[in-house]
Amino acid sequence: MAGSILGTSVRRVEDPNLLLGQSTFVESIKVEGELQLIFVRSPFAHANIRGIQTDDAKKAPGVVGVYTAADLGLPPHHAFMALNDLAKRPPLADGKVRFVGDAVVAIVAETRAQALDASELVVVDYEPLDVVVDPEEALSAGAPLQFAGIPNNVAAGFKDSAGASVLDGADRVIRARFVNQRVAVASMEGNAILSIPPDVSPDQKLTIFVSTQMPHGFAMLIGKILGIDRSEMRVVAPNVGGAFGGKAGLTAEHTVAVATSRLLGKPVKWVETRSENMVAMPHGRGQVQYVELGVKNDGTIVGLRARMVGDAGAYAGFGGALALGPTRNMAQGVYEIPKISYDAVAALTNTTPMGAFRGAGRPEATAFLERLIDIAADELGIDPAQMRRINLISPNHFPYVTRMGTNYDVGDYASTLEKALEEADYNSLRIEQARRIADGETRLLGVGISSYVEVTAGGSGSEFGAVRINADGSATVRVGTSGHGQGHATSFSMIVSDRLGIPVEQISFVQSDTDEVPRGSGTGGSRSLQIGGSAISGAADAVLAKAKEVAAQKLEASVDDIVVSDFGGLQVAGVPDSRVNWVELVSEASEMGLALDEEFDFTQAAASFPFGSHVSVVEVDLETGAVRPIRHVAVDDCGRILNPLIVQGQQHGGIAQGIAQVLWEEIRYDEEGNPLTANFADYGIPSAAELCSFETFNTETPTPLNPLGAKGIGESGTIGAMPAVQNAVVDALSHLGVLHIDMPCTPERVWSAIANPIATRELWKEPPPIFDQLPMRGVQPASPASEVDV
Repeated sequence: MAGSILGTSVRRVEDPNLLLGQSTFVESIKVEGELQLIFVRSPFAHANIRGIQTDDAKKAPGVVGVYTAADLGLPPHHAFMALNDLAKRPPLADGKVRFVGDAVVAIVAETRAQALDASELVVVDYEPLDVVVDPEEALSAGAPLQFAGIPNNVAAGFKDSAGASVLDGADRVIRARFVNQRVAVASMEGNAILSIPPDVSPDQKLTIFVSTQMPHGFAMLIGKILGIDRSEMRVVAPNVGGAFGGKAGLTAEHTVAVATSRLLGKPVKWVETRSENMVAMPHGRGQVQYVELGVKNDGTIVGLRARMVGDAGAYAGFGGALALGPTRNMAQGVYEIPKISYDAVAALTNTTPMGAFRGAGRPEATAFLERLIDIAADELGIDPAQMRRINLISPNHFPYVTRMGTNYDVGDYASTLEKALEEADYNSLRIEQARRIADGETRLLGVGISSYVEVTAGGSGSEFGAVRINADGSATVRVGTSGHGQGHATSFSMIVSDRLGIPVEQISFVQSDTDEVPRGSGTGGSRSLQIGGSAISGAADAVLAKAKEVAAQKLEASVDDIVVSDFGGLQVAGVPDSRVNWVELVSEASEMGLALDEEFDFTQAAASFPFGSHVSVVEVDLETGAVRPIRHVAVDDCGRILNPLIVQGQQHGGIAQGIAQVLWEEIRYDEEGNPLTANFADYGIPSAAELCSFETFNTETPTPLNPLGAKGIGESGTIGAMPAVQNAVVDALSHLGVLHIDMPCTPERVWSAIANPIATRELWKEPPPIFDQLPMRGVQPASPASEVDV
């Protein structure tokens, strides 16, 4: 067969429907007799519920049902993975609310407007309680407890026995307290669900359309909580308008929607508003990082000590565990660090529960480490690029086991760093930076570098794939992953086209339907191509092997002589006229009692580790503190690249979200737990106008862990961009004595740093005393949530 389609830029086959408005989302699915669900939510961050009056709401026009926790009797449950079993969340608040936005009453009506009108008639008698918003304050003595059985609001935690000894032998110790702020997932589409009970479902089973990353996982969770056998339900994820980790698992609202539809025997739909989404969908990031880096005067790293506070929010949101798991696992980054001590604690607060957001704990690790490297370089008078060169892990050392026990598969970290510096023309940037300072210009240039490694397919596991050749010679692909913007339909079709020679436009794609796809792990942790793609590859190879047997018999040739033909179908090698097309192959196979239809489950033995380096260039206005990104150079290595166009798209999206967190995005609360950023008027979501063009490049270091040689790319842009941009902002002002500015680097913060640079050098205070009380790591079982990878 002629050259492979793999490695070429193929336009995404799924885009035309999206661009023309012909795609189906939960909101656009209309079912006869569907009812609308809305929630009465708590205006208090912490309060006892002394009574609920719903009589007037029940009498309102169009209302079908009004329900409290006592009415539905639903069991409390975790949203995804357990951080602390004593902090499960009831689907409707039961006796107490723990954050503003906690769902208290569910109203089902014929129209959404009627349900909203009825919500105004519900009266809830609250007894306000003391509130704690800050995770460090939550861990202090005397802080308001979220659950009586959880002392000190510690959802989970551990300490390392090594402690300060890892810094022994250092000529200098860099100490800093960093804040990696809480951010909103802010997907274009919020949560949405339509639950259709068996009596009115065409399938005669409970049918659930839901905006989720993991349809099979959703089915498992809802079945377990409500006691529904998997055979009695069908879960379908139609088009999903973004997820980024925020749509993994099962929310409280999902449970109520399914329960009320079963109770009423009618379809029930809930579609989250943007304001609801900003307080109800789990938030991301949210760490306070106490970190110490020991270095020699020549720049060599001696050791690292980290003490991390993860904000779990209310009900021990699993995102609080990211500080205990993924951030710890990646704490060594790309550097040779001889000794590491790592302590972590997850704190309960009266805020929206925490979850995952693009990178899920890995961006937080790279952020603190890359800031430490830059501060150390500044203190030692070493160029930041050279500081990295001195400490990078050599490519000869792979596979490499870190001090955290993380097993890196392959890597060549110096190659991406040098390429990023070359593409950015680093030396010229430094010359221009110096010129602006010398000329007294008010718009200064900042140049920031970051080098990172991240983990993809961290949960490893297996994935289902299937390939079928249809009677008309086309192919159908089924897979257990669940794409929602990543280009799965294109990438997986390319794999089949490469193996079988069938044009991409003749390959249909089936996903995200538990009736059509028997099993699947969904999409998260940048796992889909390497595991789902490998499953499709295995299924296509199995189809090809069977088809070769059929062709050999038809063409009276040896199986070993049968190859894929450039003209369609299979042929005898070197004899194009001795050929059988796919239509004929399907027919011949049928006569032999065979079907060209194969399933394959691929299991990857371990996680893969993409890596890269970014260079950010920003302008900082000395008079206003405004920061403007003017260039961003990214060199990301995701193993073998199957479609450069899709890889570039993932790089662009990740970079944009990384820059946004550094410069604009932050979820904030007042002291009473009231959200101050609950809409896009107050929360800083940038548009394309605020961003610069991105210059994206790649190196390719294939992983040996899967037959494609592929690693993930979906989160790399965010992980590399965030510290590069933050380093660039500080770099622009370093000659003034500015040492650090916490994210987001707003004009106010930057202007304050310019006005008082000495304050930016006061980076350290002692961590909370709670670290001394934590158990040694390994003494107690780790929470499942600490291993999350979404």
